[in-house]
Amino acid sequence: MNLSIVIPLLNEEDSLEELFSRIDNVCKTSNLSYEIWFVDDGSTDLSWSIIENLKVQYPQIHAIKFSRNYGKSQALHAAFARTNGDVVITMDADLQDFPEEIPELYNMVIHDNYDIVSGWKKKRFDNVMTKNIPSKLFNAAARKVSGVYLHDFNCGLKAYKRQVVKSVDVYGDMHRYIPVLAANAGFRRITEKEVQHQARPYGTSKFGTERFVRGFLDLVTLWFVSRFGGRPMHFFGAVGTLMFIFGFLSALWLGLSKLIDVARGIYGHLITNNPWFYIALTMMIMGTLLFVAGFLGEMIIRTNREHKNYNIDEVI
Repeated sequence: MNLSIVIPLLNEEDSLEELFSRIDNVCKTSNLSYEIWFVDDGSTDLSWSIIENLKVQYPQIHAIKFSRNYGKSQALHAAFARTNGDVVITMDADLQDFPEEIPELYNMVIHDNYDIVSGWKKKRFDNVMTKNIPSKLFNAAARKVSGVYLHDFNCGLKAYKRQVVKSVDVYGDMHRYIPVLAANAGFRRITEKEVQHQARPYGTSKFGTERFVRGFLDLVTLWFVSRFGGRPMHFFGAVGTLMFIFGFLSALWLGLSKLIDVARGIYGHLITNNPWFYIALTMMIMGTLLFVAGFLGEMIIRTNREHKNYNIDEVI
């Protein structure tokens, strides 16, 4: 199998037949064997019925139906586990991505030996204030923090070697950071390709400006997890230990000062009247709590954590 094409969707009944027709035409023209995995992420329109009808006519179509809307990351996670193609291509179902880009993306992975080829919507047809400008700021921050230099992390059109999607664990809202997750897993041959983009011909966008807030928060999470995810004690334990030592030394200094005053015959100076007493006490308590947090983190990562936080109604 040359290609697995993964398409998450939510209420895209108007675009599905045209999207499949264009994909089928492109793959046949390029002589590429392929399968399509549609993931219905809780649609309330006729999307699933249309997919079922297409499946009857075209056996290369497969589909997963979620019981409700769980999000794009969960949709990709479910599909990646089932793909069989040498190259896995993800794209959106809204026809803003061009299926005609598929052959070149495939060739860049197979012949140029890239692990990931990420689409770059250099010329966008979205709202400037609500999408274009926030997207540029978001991508600049993502490049700086992650060290992966892509212009468009949010582009849904990407191509992956099969080994990549089988190795990375997509969870939460981390779908936009798959290249970063892959780089952390050792897949360093990552590039981008300028792709065509057009205004959405049907329906409305399912993502609002709040996705950029979630994206920045996910970026902070990714930065921390990539550095300390496998060794939380190195962070929490180190910070906690330093805070405890600082608090202990402060308390020791207060105690010695009190003893020196007593030896000199100076009485009436209560340690509890000194602000440093409360600072030292707080530092020791916080240091202990952070150390315990690091210990619990070490215990948790040694258990099998299950990321499959979605329910599947049907697979066809």
